[in-house]
Amino acid sequence: VGSMGQPLCPGTCLLLSLLSPPDAEKTPGYWNKGARRRLELALALQPPGDVADEKMGLGQIPGQCMGLSTVSAARIYKGQLAGGSGEESVLAMETFPHVALAKTYTLDRQVPDSAGTGTAYLCGVKANAKTLGLSGAAVYGKCHTTFGNEVDSVLHRARLAGKSVGIVTTTRVQHASPGAAYAHSASRGWYADTNMPKEALRDGCKDIAWQLVHNTDINVILGGGRMYMTPRWTPDPEYPEDADQNGTRKDGRDLIAEWLNAKQVGRGTKHPQHGPLHPPPPDPSIVEMTEKAIRILRRNPNGFFLFVEDEIDHGHHSGRAKQALMEAVMLDRAVARAGELTSPADTLTVVTADHSHVFTFGGSTPRGNSIFGLAPKKAKDKRAYTSILYGNGPGYSIRDGTRPAASLPDKDYRQQAAVPLETETHSGEDVVVLAQGPMAHLFHGVQEQHYIAHAMAYAACLEPYATEPGCRASRRASHGTQCSPQPLLALLALCMAALIVRD
Repeated sequence: VGSMGQPLCPGTCLLLSLLSPPDAEKTPGYWNKGARRRLELALALQPPGDVADEKMGLGQIPGQCMGLSTVSAARIYKGQLAGGSGEESVLAMETFPHVALAKTYTLDRQVPDSAGTGTAYLCGVKANAKTLGLSGAAVYGKCHTTFGNEVDSVLHRARLAGKSVGIVTTTRVQHASPGAAYAHSASRGWYADTNMPKEALRDGCKDIAWQLVHNTDINVILGGGRMYMTPRWTPDPEYPEDADQNGTRKDGRDLIAEWLNAKQVGRGTKHPQHGPLHPPPPDPSIVEMTEKAIRILRRNPNGFFLFVEDEIDHGHHSGRAKQALMEAVMLDRAVARAGELTSPADTLTVVTADHSHVFTFGGSTPRGNSIFGLAPKKAKDKRAYTSILYGNGPGYSIRDGTRPAASLPDKDYRQQAAVPLETETHSGEDVVVLAQGPMAHLFHGVQEQHYIAHAMAYAACLEPYATEPGCRASRRASHGTQCSPQPLLALLALCMAALIVRD
């Protein structure tokens, strides 16, 4: 009851119920309980005939670093690449009818990293920065805090439910965002055993590359990271003359061979470290890899789950906006192609980001101005500046006591930054969540980021929601009939990535 004797609204009661002691946040139960309450509120909005379905396909596209400013700038860039002024352009992901915002903080950071956020939107719990697939009770870099604090991803749960699962990324497959789909690691940097401290190895922790092969039976893996999978000094098959691309494993294991030997059908890592940004031939594009993965995974009559990520993050960190926006446009093309290969009638597709960046554009530029162009008026120092700027990063420059005038940029141009840093940083703002398909209405309002995993799991009748009334009703309705598989497609931007799950 409020101070005026009025009963508090349900939303206020929900808020008060979440105000728990800080230690409660370290337990998965805290986040599971809160997400279930939010699901109950969302289910009250359920349109007639829209029910959870164990045969539904799910898709999640997280955009690593794809904040709203990146989405807006990518929209303009897409339109300008097509010859238009750009502002009126529409990204494929922007045609999705359901929209929400997600809060990206981790338990220990106001501004997050990709490991903590990946654990949230894939595993369903808020966690500490730099840890993968672990609850908040785990401590970064402390191997012994791993055991007993593992949390499973939607991808892992989908595989246990009989679906085919896959990972597609233009970065290394052991990187933080894809790593959260299968690994339980107290450090996101433990790519191979070479990268682990002796204490962690002695205490029984496994490197992320080892976990990629042994934790979850993943059917399709496309991305970089070969060097972490092969024995030390093994020449890379694509770059045999470059010693920097040689294998790094000290245990002598060839994890690629181990994985391929266990598969009848599958694909392996394509690049020794990160995949090149917007790779030229012969490296496949994010669009080509997404299509190939879907065509392989959809052979399973029980459906599939696919995580697709495009590395927008690296362009932003280097202060090179053109690289970042080109990757965002390429990711959107992958979203469009995935839409052509699936149907919103039986596929839930979710596009979101893990976090944003200190990237902005402004300056009263006229309609049709190149997104990479100059502002129409000079700054107070009488020098030109680009519309796109960064709050911090390597683009900071002072020459002869003043800021140099900006010039029209090429693809490697570094936009100017206000604060000098070796690399540009993430930002703490909310990120957009776009959804279409069955149960897409669950994505609404302003949500905690971990809610995304719960909504996808509920929609596909995965644990812990496999026995929910809606799922039981779906099974009864489909009993004895030939149902078309329903995929779960998740596209996330790293700054964008994509996840697809199909029943």
